Amino acid sequence: MSLRSIALALVTGSVLALTACGGGDTAAESPTCPDGKIRFGVEPFEDPARLTPAAQKLGDALSQKLQCPVEVQVTQEYSAEVLAMQNGKLDIAIFGPLGYVFASQRADAEAVASFANADRNLSTYTAGIWVPKDSDITSVQQLRGRSLALGSVGSTSGDALPRKALADTGIPEKDVKIDYAGGHPEALLALTNGQVEAAEINSQQLASATAGGTFDPSRFRQIWSSAPIPNDPITVRGDMDPAFKQAVKDALLNLDPATVGEIGALLDVSPPGPLVPVDRGTYQPLFDLAASLKLTEGDV
Repeated sequence: MSLRSIALALVTGSVLALTACGGGDTAAESPTCPDGKIRFGVEPFEDPARLTPAAQKLGDALSQKLQCPVEVQVTQEYSAEVLAMQNGKLDIAIFGPLGYVFASQRADAEAVASFANADRNLSTYTAGIWVPKDSDITSVQQLRGRSLALGSVGSTSGDALPRKALADTGIPEKDVKIDYAGGHPEALLALTNGQVEAAEINSQQLASATAGGTFDPSRFRQIWSSAPIPNDPITVRGDMDPAFKQAVKDALLNLDPATVGEIGALLDVSPPGPLVPVDRGTYQPLFDLAASLKLTEGDV
């Protein structure tokens, strides 16, 4: 099935919505509180049982800063989050780097902040492909005719970068048995359960699963790693009031590191620092990646 077909099939996915309490009776009158609440989307990069409370903590803190209730929505698919912002159903959102590319194109999403370490340096992560330790696969070139679990359509490290690795070695995608597992945790489980011969595991999921005891790196071997990827941007929808966009940016950049540390830990940011400013230029390599794979707005 084509990337476009899969993405279109997924956009009907629902979201898990939680409302962060904050603001007051006058919140709806504030220019920083459109329609009496702020709708905050989060991409599904981690098990919802872990991601939802971490995202909720960030939403609660933002609610207090802006004196406006923040509704946190963890989407079921990457494509659903992009379309939600395009359709005006999200005011701000955390996107994967590639998701931001499409959100920029489709909803004029503006990157304003991302996760940093304690030295205030923007954090990064890497995509990876792993196989069992005793596998005869030692390189990407040997994936021809083998099964490979990828995460989700539209994911930077769980879809685009592994596919770019195949393209760079001259292997047509049709020559690899690609299985979209539904997310990073699911791709990892497909490998550990012996359902596939190789799987994408990015450095964030590796750290999270290893710490959680669901993955033993000594039993597996990494055969490929990407260059460092700038961590996920927090974005504001482009058609929001300029005063609102500035208020959101100021609030995010002045949050206590402890507030963002829980969700930052799921992005392998340790020790956590404050959020730091980013912009479109920060993610130019991802725009270039989309161009090299000939991905367009219609692919998500």
